Formats: sequence, C-alpha cells, structure tokens
Amino acid sequence: MKVYADNAATTQMSQAAVDAMLPYMRCYYGNPSGIYSLGQESASALYKAREVMAKRIGGDARGITFTSGGSESDNQAIISAAEIGRHENKKHIISTEFEHPAVLKSLKKLEKQGFKITLLHVPENGIINPEQVLTAITNETCLVSIMYANNEIGTIQPVRQIGEICRKKKVFFHTDAVQAAGHLHIDVQKQNIDFLSLSAHKFMGPKGVGILYSHPKIELTNIIEGGKQERGNRAGTENVPAIMGMAAAFEESCRGIDEVSAKLSSYRDRLISELLKIPGSVLNGDQVNRLSGNVNISFDGIEGETLLLLLDKEGICASSGSACESGSLEPSHVLMSIGRTTEAASSSLRLSLNELNTEKEIDYILKIVPEAVSHLRRKYSDRRMY
Repeated sequence: MKVYADNAATTQMSQAAVDAMLPYMRCYYGNPSGIYSLGQESASALYKAREVMAKRIGGDARGITFTSGGSESDNQAIISAAEIGRHENKKHIISTEFEHPAVLKSLKKLEKQGFKITLLHVPENGIINPEQVLTAITNETCLVSIMYANNEIGTIQPVRQIGEICRKKKVFFHTDAVQAAGHLHIDVQKQNIDFLSLSAHKFMGPKGVGILYSHPKIELTNIIEGGKQERGNRAGTENVPAIMGMAAAFEESCRGIDEVSAKLSSYRDRLISELLKIPGSVLNGDQVNRLSGNVNISFDGIEGETLLLLLDKEGICASSGSACESGSLEPSHVLMSIGRTTEAASSSLRLSLNELNTEKEIDYILKIVPEAVSHLRRKYSDRRMY
C-alpha cells in the first residue's frame, strides 16, 4: 500500500485547481499588464482571484499581494513592518523560538541592522500565552510575528487574543498562516491581523504561489524591484495560471473546512492514542489544540531519519519535521524549543494528513509504524552488544 502522510510539506493538487489553471495556460495567456483584450482577460482573472482570496480571509481585496509563496510573503511582511518602525524610531520586534526559518532568518538580518529581537520561550505544550506577548511589548516595539499554527507540531496559537493586544498597543501583528490557511477559519479583521502569509501548495493548490495580505493602509516595502505589477508592491509578471489554481483550491478548501476537520480529527486522535501505546513514546505539542491532521511523536532509542527510510520501503511517506530543514544534521529547533532533548528531537515522526487519506491508510500506518520502531530498537540493541 502507498500512503502519503506528509501533507504539511506539500499536497497533491486538487482537480479544481488543475481545471482552473488550464484555460490560462492555453487560451487566456495574455500578460495582465497588456491593454489589449487578451491581456485584459488575464487582468480580469486576477481581479476575481484577489476577491476570492480576500473574502475567504475576511479582508479587503486591496490588501492582497500575489507572491511566490509563504517564504517571500513572510520576508516582505517583516521587512515592511521594520521599515515603518525604523522611520518611527521603533526597532524592537517580538517573535517566538519555533517560527519558520523564513521568519527567523529575516529577523537575524534585521538584528544585524540594529533591531532588537525578542524570541518568546515556547511552553512544552507548544502554545504561546498571550500574556507573554503583552509583557514583552515596549514603547519601541514595531512588530509581533507569531505563526498561526506550527508547521511541525501543529499547535494552534491564540491569534485573536494576540491580535487584540497588538491593536491596543498600536503594534503591527503578522502571522505566518501557511499551515492554517484552508484548514482553519481565518478572519483578519476580527482577529486584528495586519499581515498574513499563506502558500497555495499547502491546501492542494500549485507550488510557487501564495499571498501576502496587508492592511490596505500599510505601505509595503518592495523586496523585488522592477515593474509596477501588484499595485507597485511586487515586480514581475503575475503567474496567472498558478494564481487561478490557488484561488480555486482555497475556495474549495475553505468551503469544506468543518467536514474535513471532523474526519481528520478522528484519524489524528486514533493515531495518537495507538502510537502512544508504544513504550518510550511521547507526543510533541498539545493533544487537543492542534491541527486536525497533525501527529508528531518522538520514539525513544531510534533515529528519526532511519525510521523514515524504513517507512518509505513500506510505502509510507512521512517526515521528521519541516521539509525546509530536510537534510540538516541539526535536531528540530521546534522540538528543542518545547524542551525536548537532542535525542528526542532527533527521533520524531511527523504524520500530516489531509482529506485524501482514508481509514484503511490509518490502519496500515498503525500496523507498520510499531513494527518499524521495534525493528530499529532491536537493531540498535544488537549493535550495542558488540
């Protein structure tokens, strides 16, 4: 049996996304900046896609900037807020220890430019307390950047409460919603979100496209210079087919959030319950307040990468953490941030599900994973005897 359980890394494209893309590859291929009718067909499509994306996050279409994905959106949001802060002599930014590298590495660059960066400690359950944010804010704070849901352990952050604090303190709030978009209900106005990043390939859209939502009154700082596309916020001819695929996939995902979440939550809870019966196993992150398709468990006495290779031989695609960190010899910074030892952080298994997964696949995972863990432990035990 083949089981794909790495949907936090990327997803299979939906038929709706493929169908939405094809006409703009073959028929309506004009440059949306062109004034002739073929170009205006593409421009009209962009307008409609912008409206769809804005509606589904409760925002203003004027705040949607099409980008290449979550990493670019994170970079532009952070740099834009920092530039505004620099002009107002506010050079303090608050984030967390377990953010995506796109956020953490952007902050490191700003630190070299004289910004003070505060990374909040992450409790063992993987959920930031809003009081931590309130306590950390000073008169010099220009931005708080905290992800909506963690990409490795799936824990969902109290975004609305954090947004309320930031709005009261007149501090910009950015959330990396790459893992949340299409899986959780988002409303940037009700949740007081000034900047939001998402990426299409996490909700069955195409790779290489995403959005940065910013409050329409915020002036963005360009990180790609050139033409005047995207209202001057992002140079380069828009990838119309990918944008149309993203809008179709997002619309479909958002319509089915509640139904899919109920199905996946039952799969998730069953996986967690059964896998924790394996001796020496520990769940990473809160058991309840996590994405419906996320399971992350560490198994004492094994190496995560070796487990993945063994699972792959049995047809199961999974991961030990973020795809962006794949190949790194360092243990997961996310698991280290919640207090796991180096050994525990290096022995984790992340299973991330979506609506295409089935009950039979869950049965298969629950058969193969315990066998694989036992096999590896025996193998390591035999090695220690010599």
